[in-house]
Amino acid sequence: MHSLLARQIRKHLPASFKEHPELKAFFGAVEESYRDFDDKVAMIQRATAISSKELYEANKELESEARRQKKIIDSLEKALESLNENLNTDNGPTDGTLDVEKLAKRIGEQAEQLSQMTSEQNKLMQELETRNESLKNYAHIVSHDLKSPIRNISTLMTWILEAENEKFSEESKAHGHLIGQNLEKMDRLIDGILKHATVSSLEEEKANISIYDLLKEIEDTIFIPDHIRIDYSDNLPVIFGQKYNLEQLFTNLITNAITATEHRKKGLIEISYKPCPEYYRFSISDNGKGIPEQYQSKIFDMFNRLDNDSNATGIGLSLIKKIINLYEGDIDLESTVDQGTTFYFTLKKVS
Repeated sequence: MHSLLARQIRKHLPASFKEHPELKAFFGAVEESYRDFDDKVAMIQRATAISSKELYEANKELESEARRQKKIIDSLEKALESLNENLNTDNGPTDGTLDVEKLAKRIGEQAEQLSQMTSEQNKLMQELETRNESLKNYAHIVSHDLKSPIRNISTLMTWILEAENEKFSEESKAHGHLIGQNLEKMDRLIDGILKHATVSSLEEEKANISIYDLLKEIEDTIFIPDHIRIDYSDNLPVIFGQKYNLEQLFTNLITNAITATEHRKKGLIEISYKPCPEYYRFSISDNGKGIPEQYQSKIFDMFNRLDNDSNATGIGLSLIKKIINLYEGDIDLESTVDQGTTFYFTLKKVS
């Protein structure tokens, strides 16, 4: 346990309780739980960063191979055009012959190169899938190792506050509740990291999802203050996709909008849809506090959050962007301080 925290707790305890053996045991348990806590959080952050870097590098390699294959195909097409032109014209080479055998050999070599590159590409994809599976398993294991001591500490703190309620000063009680709040925040942070690490490997089957019905379900599961109203567009589509991902996408955007409008006497959140040939195009607007311009370019990055939002984990918008990328879409925003924010995003239609 941090020495400052231990000293603050001891400072406000009755003298007879300071050397109580159970209190020493409690401090010892907290110390043991937090011994490698920072290292484990750092490991999760590094694992997430490594996963994103591996995907980026793999995509670069695939793009490079695709360009090489296109060049080979272009060469084959030119060779075939040359062959056809020579076979269908009376004005052939000066010696009246065409080296078809040499051309066929060259085509065979190109085909062999194509086959080899395809094999290498498949091998690369298999390796990437293996790494992602290992990362998913790692995230599950580390999150369990972190969540268990956090919940144990939270439970112990609750027991202490309940059992010794009359002995603690009001300031000590406030400090105890602050400890509990920080433990809850860390629990949410670990959940967010786990969702971010595993959302792309979700095995849920795709189905036709009514966005209107989905939003109604979300309204029933989240807290919406009475002074905040949510309006829907009357033409919301049915999307073929995974319900969990779509639910996470809309839930995070709506809860962010609720947080932004809580201070208003009358908060308003509007969810709109505009038909488009290739994409589902949505917008979610609120009349809340807005996002300062200096934060707008970074809010989709992992662990970035607004300075005035101490309860945020900095993962929600990063998760939103990752889900939208899975649907080959894009997201952007417009925001003015004290006037509100509008998020625009697209999801590609399945052809």
